[in-house]
Amino acid sequence: MGTQTGAHIVWDWNGTLFHDNDAIIGATNAAFAELGMTPITMEQYRALYCVPVPKFYERLLGRLPTEAEWEVMDATFHRHYTRHRAACGLTDGAAELLAGWGAAGRSQSILSMYGHEELVPLVQGLGIGAHFIRVDGRTGPSGGSKAEHMVRHLEELAVSGVKPARTVVIGDAADDAVAARYVGAGAVLYTGGSHSRASLEGAGVPVVDTLAEAVAEAERLSS
Repeated sequence: MGTQTGAHIVWDWNGTLFHDNDAIIGATNAAFAELGMTPITMEQYRALYCVPVPKFYERLLGRLPTEAEWEVMDATFHRHYTRHRAACGLTDGAAELLAGWGAAGRSQSILSMYGHEELVPLVQGLGIGAHFIRVDGRTGPSGGSKAEHMVRHLEELAVSGVKPARTVVIGDAADDAVAARYVGAGAVLYTGGSHSRASLEGAGVPVVDTLAEAVAEAERLSS
């Protein structure tokens, strides 16, 4: 893709483009087991999940995990997630939507809180890397918020002509809407990932049930 001056989508990865709910719940319950916590269902996860992630654990523990507990749970989660991830793939229709958005002369990128060194080869391995002018994963510690990462992401995209006012973030978490608002971009939230519709609707942005609807909303918001 060359320099773009039109509409731009910043895609979230986990739970949005990458349908990894089974890996997420499996790894979460493995992390809980380290503290002797009972497993939770996907429905419970979607109702309670929030960022920063230690706050999510607080909702279930009744207190924030200690630093040592957090380190153990985080390491356990990532170890089990990597094992479960192999059985996961792109969300239905995602590849076609990415190709269609790009074919219309518009640009797109990925910003994820998943580790950068693992994210980039995963995107490439799924055959969709050419659709993005930038792919950024997390390079610092786990557990933070997306807003500061979004600032850096858009600063890097500015050299390609991407403007926040014509940018729409598509994600599956309220944090995606917060990060978009922080930089002056639009947002659309998708119900197929880590949050329930009820928890997303408080974010004050459009909430949709399919990625096709998300892209249609992005087109409307960025025009």
